[in-house]
Amino acid sequence: MPIVFDEDKQLFHLQSRRTSYIIQVFHGYAAHVYFGSRIRHANLEGLLNLKERPSFSPNPIPEMKTFSLDTLPQEYPQYGTSDYRNPAYQVKLANGTRTTELQYRSHRIFSGKPKLEGLPALYVEHAKEAETLELEMFDAVSGLTVVLNYTVFEKFDAIARSARFLNQGDQVLQLERALSASVDFEHSNFDALYLSGSWARERHVQRRRLGTGVTGIGSRRGASSHHMNPFLALLAPEANEKQGEVYGFSLIYSGNFIAEAEVEQYGMTRVSMGINPFDFSWRLEPGETFQAPEAVMVYSREGLGGMSRTFHELYRTRLCRGQHRDQERPILVNNWEATYFNFNADSIEAIAKAGSELGVELFVLDDGWFGHRDSDNSSLGDWFEDRRKLPQGLNDLANRVKDTGLQFGLWVEPEMISPDSDLYQTHPDWCLHVPGHRRTLARDQLVLDMSRADVLDYLYERLSDIFSSVPISYVKWDMNRNMTEIGSATAPAERQAETAHRYMLGLYELLERITSEFPHILFESCSGGGGRFDPGMLYYMPQTWTSDDTDGIERLKIQYGTSIVYPVSTMGAHISAVPNHQVERVTSLEFRGDVAMSGNFGYELDLTKFTEGERATAKDQIALYKQIRGLVQQGDLYRLLSPFEGNETAWMFVSRDQEEALLFYFRVLAEPNGPLRYVKLEGLDPDKDYEMIDRGGIYGGDRLMSAGLSVTSVHGDFSSTLIRLKAVK
Repeated sequence: MPIVFDEDKQLFHLQSRRTSYIIQVFHGYAAHVYFGSRIRHANLEGLLNLKERPSFSPNPIPEMKTFSLDTLPQEYPQYGTSDYRNPAYQVKLANGTRTTELQYRSHRIFSGKPKLEGLPALYVEHAKEAETLELEMFDAVSGLTVVLNYTVFEKFDAIARSARFLNQGDQVLQLERALSASVDFEHSNFDALYLSGSWARERHVQRRRLGTGVTGIGSRRGASSHHMNPFLALLAPEANEKQGEVYGFSLIYSGNFIAEAEVEQYGMTRVSMGINPFDFSWRLEPGETFQAPEAVMVYSREGLGGMSRTFHELYRTRLCRGQHRDQERPILVNNWEATYFNFNADSIEAIAKAGSELGVELFVLDDGWFGHRDSDNSSLGDWFEDRRKLPQGLNDLANRVKDTGLQFGLWVEPEMISPDSDLYQTHPDWCLHVPGHRRTLARDQLVLDMSRADVLDYLYERLSDIFSSVPISYVKWDMNRNMTEIGSATAPAERQAETAHRYMLGLYELLERITSEFPHILFESCSGGGGRFDPGMLYYMPQTWTSDDTDGIERLKIQYGTSIVYPVSTMGAHISAVPNHQVERVTSLEFRGDVAMSGNFGYELDLTKFTEGERATAKDQIALYKQIRGLVQQGDLYRLLSPFEGNETAWMFVSRDQEEALLFYFRVLAEPNGPLRYVKLEGLDPDKDYEMIDRGGIYGGDRLMSAGLSVTSVHGDFSSTLIRLKAVK
């Protein structure tokens, strides 16, 4: 059984295939006593150790000098009753005080996993896949009940956590902090690893030693953001890609978040994760509930690579949903960098025709097809086709594209509104704003108030009308700015601080309606590229535009960092023109192709401008990707050489049966008279022999992983090679 309760010891033992997580009810408090490699249930005595500390760590039970909440490792700690570390929650009572004390009241263990009301979360296809513990905690003074949910995915080696708040008292409670997870570790001998960056430089890997105090990341932008990603890992100092203990924490949420590791005075570490309490509160009337988002915890003894592959399989198959989840993704061409706003039906059809001749499968019409949008300063919100550019309408253009043999896709940015739009002139109060203050523009646009039902209804009506009347098979859902002046015209004063979270709940509601009604459409999320590449969006859209930066060199770091948490099947990766539009670098079409074929492959340029040589290269790339995309999108990823640590990058994909493998090797700058270069492979069967397809030579899996494969033949700046391996029968 994944979850065992020992009533005599008051121990809950949560077990996955290789992980144990243990909770002990100690004098009514939910104490955290173990998280790590799976251990037998037979003898769990002595896991909770206590020590007397000075009077500055008070004793709730005077006769127990060793017991202090200031030192007790806890599952869901509170502030105000002698724990001075970061709390998991905080509640303002009707009398203005903020002291509560949760005590264990009951529990329930059952098969399966419940849905989270209004929020994305992991799911099960069969109840036997997982087991859930509901731990009910109660504050007798205020009537606050908090239900802590733990779901153990035995096969996937992961634990999902969340908290649900219920006001069972007779007075209003004000939530001021409502995190999803808190875990206390007995030491601080860790490195912290997280993903940070900016627009066009997303999810770069950062690693630093923990020290006394708080190591924290988060977002106050109204979105998970380009700057930080809702993920934090603690690593043993010696841990690397292949070995060492790693604890990964990922939040299934797309709005403001916080993730912190606090090292306290006695060397313990507390990891906290959830909605950012900055500018957040939630009014909880008697009888009302509040559901916090879900956090996912993964433990690995096989280094970062082992942790990543757990997240990849879990998110690919139990977070992403719909008929496209397990399907190979189409090769597409997007017209944005080819035309920007300057296009008509004929120029679009010409690009689609050129793509069809090369083997492309999908054409995506990007920004500029609606309202009177000739630049980015107008028309967002007016989701009606521009008859100046498309005289016969969107439906006619879609059919012209389909006549070339390609599917038709469309770009939308529903969450935004332009001041220069009919919608804004009719409903100026529909945007986020604060009376008396300016309405700050970014990209000449404002943010629609997604907490409002009338806004959601309008967007649903307009989008569903387009998606049902035009033969669309793909939608790119963009969001190109963060929130300012976060206020809602319909919210009373005491609920204004709920707006940012209600925005996310409204967005999730709209996405659920739209994606459920149009299951045949492959939805891709985007936020200026990777500004909202998070698990929350993947629940509704199984892939994300990884970054607006399509330079091959920059993409090495972006795609490598993204893969720390997210499966390759979620990463959009395209070839664009050179000089690159973001950094003006010139790299070969072959190099750009190898980088882009390491994700969901496509083109973002004017295919009609290819030379004959470029056409031949692109045709070969497309034919090759059709052969390997199943392995790329569904295989196990092994990161071999990091672009953050040197001049070389390498990664490989291995099929689940270890019959096929694919190695990508990249070198940024050439080196005169350099050393011989070998790359040691991973994930192969050591007892199998592998043939190098298209190159000849048969090598043992053990030899390839221990002695490596020569890549000395790679020459020049910005060079790469792709090597296919197949097991010999």
